[in-house]
Amino acid sequence: MDAFSYLSVLLSIILGLAITQVLQGFRGLMLARTRLHAYWPCISWAVLLLVIDVQVWWAMYDLRFRHDWSFVGFAVVLAQTVPLYLMAGLVLPDIGIEGQVDLRTHYYANHRWFFAILGLMLVTSIAKQLVLFGNLPALLDLGVQLIFLIAAVIAASTSREWFHKALVPFSAVTIAAYIAVLFPYLH
Repeated sequence: MDAFSYLSVLLSIILGLAITQVLQGFRGLMLARTRLHAYWPCISWAVLLLVIDVQVWWAMYDLRFRHDWSFVGFAVVLAQTVPLYLMAGLVLPDIGIEGQVDLRTHYYANHRWFFAILGLMLVTSIAKQLVLFGNLPALLDLGVQLIFLIAAVIAASTSREWFHKALVPFSAVTIAAYIAVLFPYLH
């Protein structure tokens, strides 16, 4: 077994747990549908988080060519996946057997942490490139990450509903374009 195959197991487990967490959140929403007060930005971010989780897993395949792994190199890659799991734990509420489920209340109770952790994940993604390859990501990749970093900082700093509602379609289109341009195929 090569080093990447060995190391990617832990990365895959964390990303799998993040995906499981979001899917369990959707299951909880379905079970509580009669008590649910939906809020589309909350549900949309859960869907976008699933897409981001899969995109990160997809992009990590490029690391298979790296053969000189150090603990620091692996730690920075691992540090990119941990925030994804933490975001998955915040995006949808844990749903009890009784009581109303208000997604708007949940969203604004957790948006600062969610978007701060998103910002941390983006900084870690840029740091990963620096640590592993000694350079910044390619210009388009870096540009998209910096735009999202700025948006995450603003989203963590404000509770203005118009901003959060506008951020969802902007993020969806940007993530779709980012994947279509930079990650359409495994290489």
